[in-house]
Amino acid sequence: MSADIAGLVEGVGRAVDLAGVAIVALGALVATARFGLDARRRPHFHDAYRAYRQGLGRAILLGLEFLVAGDIIRTVAVAPTFAGVGVLALIVLVRTFLSFSLEVELENRLPWQPRPGQRA
Repeated sequence: MSADIAGLVEGVGRAVDLAGVAIVALGALVATARFGLDARRRPHFHDAYRAYRQGLGRAILLGLEFLVAGDIIRTVAVAPTFAGVGVLALIVLVRTFLSFSLEVELENRLPWQPRPGQRA
């Protein structure tokens, strides 16, 4: 791969990483602002807190997806070495576990279980 293409791919990977970080940060700000408003409006603080956790969790999940994509772009497209792919596999494994855990926490069910009110 030529140096120009490698530099371009590296830049794209960094841009995708930056987008992931921005999504997490902006999502946290939006969720926190909504929580501040909801905590005043809702009669039960628990409802506002649950909505806050769900909003924050969704932002983290989406940001993690972008961070994984950035890692894949940089690792596989630029210089696919056995060690680099191994490190990528570990990063993806950890981030997938985090995503799975957040999804279970947000939905209160395993991903393959039907949603309440849905047929199995």
